[in-house]
Amino acid sequence: MQIPLCWGIFLLELIKVKKLHVFILKSYVGPLVLTFFISLFLLLMQFLWKYIDDLIGKGFEFMVILELLMYASASLVPLALPLSILLSSIMTFGNLAENNELMAIKSSGISLIRIMFPLIILVSMVSAGAFFFSNNVMPFSNLKMSTLLYDVRNQKPELSVQEGVFSDAIEGFSMKVSRKSKVSNMLYGIMIYDHRDNEGNRVVKLADSATMVQTADNKYIVLTLYDGTSYEEVVEKKRRRTEKEYPHRTEIFEEQRILIDISGLGFERSNETLFKNHYGMLNIDQLNYTIDSLSVINRKMEEGFTKNLAKNNYFKRLKAGVRDSVWYSKDSVCLASLNIDSIYNLMSDKRKQTVIEHARNYARSTQSFISSKKTEFIGKNKWLKRHEIEWHRKFTLSFACLLLFFIGAPLGAIIRKGGLGMPVVVSVLFFVIYYVITMSGEKSAKVGTWSPLMGMWISAIVFLPLGLFLTYKAATDSVILNVETYLKPFKKFILFKTKLIRIIKFRRIMEKRESIVSEKK
Repeated sequence: MQIPLCWGIFLLELIKVKKLHVFILKSYVGPLVLTFFISLFLLLMQFLWKYIDDLIGKGFEFMVILELLMYASASLVPLALPLSILLSSIMTFGNLAENNELMAIKSSGISLIRIMFPLIILVSMVSAGAFFFSNNVMPFSNLKMSTLLYDVRNQKPELSVQEGVFSDAIEGFSMKVSRKSKVSNMLYGIMIYDHRDNEGNRVVKLADSATMVQTADNKYIVLTLYDGTSYEEVVEKKRRRTEKEYPHRTEIFEEQRILIDISGLGFERSNETLFKNHYGMLNIDQLNYTIDSLSVINRKMEEGFTKNLAKNNYFKRLKAGVRDSVWYSKDSVCLASLNIDSIYNLMSDKRKQTVIEHARNYARSTQSFISSKKTEFIGKNKWLKRHEIEWHRKFTLSFACLLLFFIGAPLGAIIRKGGLGMPVVVSVLFFVIYYVITMSGEKSAKVGTWSPLMGMWISAIVFLPLGLFLTYKAATDSVILNVETYLKPFKKFILFKTKLIRIIKFRRIMEKRESIVSEKK
């Protein structure tokens, strides 16, 4: 059975396009995975550097630090994933353009959009996965990381005694040891300030040597002092003393034991329910429910405030029947049956003065009440906006992946440079601009300057036309980022100036020759 010529050509084209798509995918997946883990590692190092003071010297197990870094890595994915997509897109298409592979593919009749098609499908799948990650994994990782980070920050330093240095690791004591034995657990040259009564350096103990032993349940330390002296300033609260009287007590001992409670030094996990209602730990459904509940509560509070203000502040002196007949709304308060001016004019001067004083006091108390309620309303609205911002953040991550791909792929095709040189510089520059716009919009939404919708999507609004413009320029083989394109007018101007100077010099020379010839004649 013979296949028609048209079907044969179609099958050949289909096989060619399929091989092309596989080639493009293989060229893109490697740089994507590599740049993602590099970006995540750099951001994780920044996180570790930020909280290094909370981790050093507290005796954490390696698994605790590893768990914290794992949860921190999950929280840094929204930054690492868009950056890796942007960088890998520029690298992939830059390599194709630099090796003239992109030109060869285009010369066979395949457009840039068709070349990008398999990557568009792949990045769309990554964007869908990013939405699932931000909606389901991020709340869980944020809850775990916030709880663990809270415990890490509140963990007391590890109990360690260093020679010649005062140590405050044990709560209520400040201790210095002159020398430690490397063979036994003996300490020599002990000085201890007892601050358990919170009355300053009132009790001081000096000892020739000491031993420090931890109990079996790891809750107490038994500090045994040998051949020492205890000095204590006696506080006499009942008897008045002159300025020159400083009573104190001195005690010389051969052996003295101090029981120190160290139960607070152990690492304890907090209850995660303390943080589970935070907006960063909620998914889309929980955020929708919380936003709706907070909106209803805020609306009821505003209505109650309006009614309470009209009832107890504006018309406080009216009788119950008259006050109940007063009509008021959110925008206006009016009395329909009373003529205030006529009532006031019938009063005596003394009565008018009293009325004015009472009105002034009522106005001041009402102003104070409104100011306090205004602060409360601002706080409630800010809390509501934080939830709305977090709701929009679930979608901005997915859209950022797709948007930065349509910026990175055309840029790579235009600049025609691969590797980790120029692509890294360009991608970091664009990502920093994108990040600054995103953070500025989010901050404006938090303070109430912009709405959460505008604040969270301002970066997409700015970069979407740029992505469309770059895609169009790359599809039409534009040389918008070619340096020679911008230097060409300057070169023409310099060449024109050089020619003009030569012409002027030539004319001057000819004029001089003509003048010399005319003088000889």
